[in-house]
Amino acid sequence: MEDLDREIARLLASDGRRSFTDLARDTGLSVSAVHQRVRRLEKRGVIRGYRAVVDPDEIDLPLTAFVSIKPIDPAAPDDAPDRLTHLAAIEACHSVAGEESYILKVRVVTPAALEDLLQEIRAAANVSTRTTVVLSTPFEGRPPAI
Repeated sequence: MEDLDREIARLLASDGRRSFTDLARDTGLSVSAVHQRVRRLEKRGVIRGYRAVVDPDEIDLPLTAFVSIKPIDPAAPDDAPDRLTHLAAIEACHSVAGEESYILKVRVVTPAALEDLLQEIRAAANVSTRTTVVLSTPFEGRPPAI
């Protein structure tokens, strides 16, 4: 990737609402050149989207947990992500190396809701779970080191 494209990606990763005018000023390009480069980055899949970062506490999802899952039957198909996509409380699903197959990041309202979600995960994907409850989050969602 060219240095200017990398810089544009870095700037947008830290502030997805940055204007083309600001990007042009920060990169030394014209507004139209920045616009073309951003569209090209989007088309190539370098920039996959833009989103609002919402405070989970403010939308009544104060409990965050990481749920490690592994299949009960190791010979079963590796389709847990497909079986879990319908569960909106799962914010992220990461395939991992190690004893577990995946780590899920979940957000729920209460410990009882977490318990219900764990039952749903086990039933839907035929997996065992190991759960770590988050006590605090000093930082999260940092842009990648571009």
